[in-house]
Amino acid sequence: MTLAYDEAVAQVTAAGQAYETEDIEISGVTVKVFKNAPGTLRDLLSVARTRPDQEYLVYEDERWTFAEVMARVDEIAAMLVHDYGVGKGDRVTIAMRNYPEWVMSFAAITSIGAISVSANAWWTAEELEYGLTDSGSKVLIADRERIDRAAEALVTHGIDAIAVRAEGSLPERAQHLEDVLTPGAAMPDVGIDPDDDATILYTSGTTGFPKGAVSSNRAVVQALFGFFCRATAEQLRKADGVATDDGPADKPCFILCVPLFHVTGCIPIMLSTFTTGAKLVMMYKWNPERALELIERERVTNFVGVPTMSWDLLESPDFASRDTSSLLSVGGGGAPAPPELVKRVESGFSRGRPSIGYGMTETNAYGPQNSGDDYVSHPTSTGRSTPILQVEVFDVATGEGPLPRGVQGEICFKGPTLIRGYWNKPEATAETIVDGWLRSGDLGRIDADGFVYVEDRAKDMILRAGENVYCAEVEAAIYQHPAVYEASVFGVPHERLGEEVAVAVYVRPGAELTANELQRFLAEHIAPFKVPSIVTFHDDQLPRNASGKILKKDLRAEHTETSPDT
Repeated sequence: MTLAYDEAVAQVTAAGQAYETEDIEISGVTVKVFKNAPGTLRDLLSVARTRPDQEYLVYEDERWTFAEVMARVDEIAAMLVHDYGVGKGDRVTIAMRNYPEWVMSFAAITSIGAISVSANAWWTAEELEYGLTDSGSKVLIADRERIDRAAEALVTHGIDAIAVRAEGSLPERAQHLEDVLTPGAAMPDVGIDPDDDATILYTSGTTGFPKGAVSSNRAVVQALFGFFCRATAEQLRKADGVATDDGPADKPCFILCVPLFHVTGCIPIMLSTFTTGAKLVMMYKWNPERALELIERERVTNFVGVPTMSWDLLESPDFASRDTSSLLSVGGGGAPAPPELVKRVESGFSRGRPSIGYGMTETNAYGPQNSGDDYVSHPTSTGRSTPILQVEVFDVATGEGPLPRGVQGEICFKGPTLIRGYWNKPEATAETIVDGWLRSGDLGRIDADGFVYVEDRAKDMILRAGENVYCAEVEAAIYQHPAVYEASVFGVPHERLGEEVAVAVYVRPGAELTANELQRFLAEHIAPFKVPSIVTFHDDQLPRNASGKILKKDLRAEHTETSPDT
């Protein structure tokens, strides 16, 4: 008989076990932590030095061993400290595609006590400048496209830049990485505390500007160990309560098909492989046929992406001809997966089982997880949590709770993996984190067995293929167009993306505007995934309720009823 989930978790977190827990106080809040987890990312990442000859990174035709990766990490760290004067607490922004240098830069920055700032590679020049200045970054490490995009901001704000994989001349204040590295340089000796800030990941903002979510070293490490704990408990359940080291015939190997600037790519994929020694296969950009080719070639065991990517694999004309038998887990997070997709993953792969996780940037990606038999039997649930992260629902209007099991409310989290707040935004922090509980903005319930169900969103947000698009941010950009009198942005269902961005526009009397003109205008101000693909024009002002608020639900329903594509 399969061991019950609660029993398995209790066993792996018991006294004397690797994932033993204890209570500590963080900023006046008592939380449960993994007692044996390293205190800092520097300590965590140093484990890579114990397996020097093992292959780690695979990117296109490049192959990097751990020794080669760590040598470059040391050289970047030394360069930042000695040549650019980067010290503890200084911010260094990474803005690039999924290159090996992203991984190495992150490891170097966090190992010297600096703060790694993850810039969204989709950002426009305007958005990138905001991220650099809002974070107060001292240095930018970026690829050619992002270096060029930031050229004006570098000069205006006196920011130094290091260019990765960039040929030819560079803008002012930028230098080629290979020109500033010292081969064989050693990692600087820096003391770091678990409560020191380690990362800033930007999330779209409801006020029109992104917010920098700040996490400590402890928060990131505890989240990572949360994933390890969960995996160990599930392995114990498969072994009917008897721990086993018998693994799959293929060595653990993850394929990276989501951006490293997203929390999912950074922590549960990149950092977990860096720590456990699993091979990491990096994709230049998402393409299902290329992914299937790499899964077959590299014997990938774990596929983690947004649900649309799993759908793309199954729909690919190459799927039947490619060998995907190495896959053990197929899933990810970032958006709910339709039950039909869960069924298709379960039946479509010979060994790969469906999985999903419900984490946020603000929880360092850690949250309830669902996989295997549990997911097949509870396909609409995002799963259950482990002891270090409390999950409860609270009354949306009053904030009172926790509410009884089965009652819908706002899903809230409490534990050591939470961000400490938003960078230089105390009011936004106070609104999101209340008495140690992080308000997710999602509406849902928890059943008697602890399964969490996400049923709606309290925040005015669109989830497009795993990317958060806040309506207020897009509307703020739209209202900059002189022909726009009124606009309302909302999400509409899309079979592959989950949701697509739509906007209803009322043009100023006497003015003229087309959908293409508006989209071209927005492309200069916001990232492409935020630009509405559906633009409708209204002859009159948009519908409102008694208080004057635009009725987005009515607009959404109107589109859904009349569109042949939904």
